[in-house]
Amino acid sequence: MLELSKLEMPAEGCRIEVIGDRMFVPDDPIIPIIEGDGVGPDVARAMQPVIDAAVHAAYGGDRKIVWLKVHAGETALSVYNSLLPEDTLKAIQYFRIAIKGPLTEPMNGEYGSLDIAMRQNLDLFACIRPVKYIIGVPSPVVTPERMDIVIFRESVEDVYSGVEYAQGTAEAEKIISFMNDSFGVGIKGDSRIRIKSMSESATKRLVRMAIRYAIDHGRSSVTLVHKDKIMKNNEYDFRQWGYEVAKEEFAAKIVTENELSSMSSKVLPVNRIMIKDRTAEGMFQQLLTCPDEYDVIVAPSLDGDCLFKFCATQVGGLSIVPGASLNEGIAVFEAPHGSEPEYAGRNIADPSSLILSAAMMLEYMGWNEAADLVTDALSSAILRIYDGKIIYSTSQFASVIIESLEQTHEPISYRKEHVKASVR
Repeated sequence: MLELSKLEMPAEGCRIEVIGDRMFVPDDPIIPIIEGDGVGPDVARAMQPVIDAAVHAAYGGDRKIVWLKVHAGETALSVYNSLLPEDTLKAIQYFRIAIKGPLTEPMNGEYGSLDIAMRQNLDLFACIRPVKYIIGVPSPVVTPERMDIVIFRESVEDVYSGVEYAQGTAEAEKIISFMNDSFGVGIKGDSRIRIKSMSESATKRLVRMAIRYAIDHGRSSVTLVHKDKIMKNNEYDFRQWGYEVAKEEFAAKIVTENELSSMSSKVLPVNRIMIKDRTAEGMFQQLLTCPDEYDVIVAPSLDGDCLFKFCATQVGGLSIVPGASLNEGIAVFEAPHGSEPEYAGRNIADPSSLILSAAMMLEYMGWNEAADLVTDALSSAILRIYDGKIIYSTSQFASVIIESLEQTHEPISYRKEHVKASVR
């Protein structure tokens, strides 16, 4: 049984179970929620009633989410005197699925980044970022509807591993001295050191997850992004390891771009996924000029982060795209945008990102009917805003979404005695 020092277990609700590679979701799962910092509480409190309404609209009273408020960031300091309490990490590990608002980058030196620290502690190696245009959202490009991709970004290695030593520290000086004395590399003595590590095992599990996702969601291609000419001993290997796992574990499901080019028809065979690769710098041009030629993208941390923000800009910005960080047994769904403290408590922040992240969570749980209701209702609400030139507050926008989903749907026929759990 889970023991938490300063959190009480809910009086109702059940734990999500993972047995082997199968996830069993009860009809009343307990979901930890971190409201976050800055605008986090505003968008979290807008998201929850939307999700509750969607679940009720889809399943009547047969299913519901039991929310468990946990703490991280600035709000955790008054409760735990820590930015990332053990209670929070334990709760996420135990209940398997959580959702969080944005967290402010700490200034006290305890962590360089709370998001990175959480991913490291929970081994959330896959940072998943779907980017798809929603009709009506202003965009800086002419045809934003061509963008519909999912980025899988490695998030516990590369330069985001958190292994960094400040200028003048004993650790930095020792590494610089060792590298200069042993290998003659000539690192300047006043340098800051950050480690860029990439392993075969971590790369292959990320590519494996991305290919499985592409298969399960009917995607046609998986693209490996790298900087192989410059970083020959890690990003070159990232590319090679990606091809290895594709060929060794998914031979019956994939065809490489080179193999396809050698076929007389040059047409992707039915039920096959094309595996290809692009350099990081070339990928930016491709995603601007021909984004519809790409489906699933797999990249190291830094490359993936830059590509994601570039793509998000084309569909309207970070406030309109969802995100998740997960491994094979734990998932944290999250708003990818910042905490924007200057807007905190003013009820003017756009809650779309966290609402879409929650819809992504519902899909992950197997509650697809509720997930579809959320995305459809949010799309309808966005059209109302931009067609009518109406300005809504955060809470008013949530109310518009709820009105839309309640007016357009009746609960599905759902028999508890027939379906005991959703299985992913």
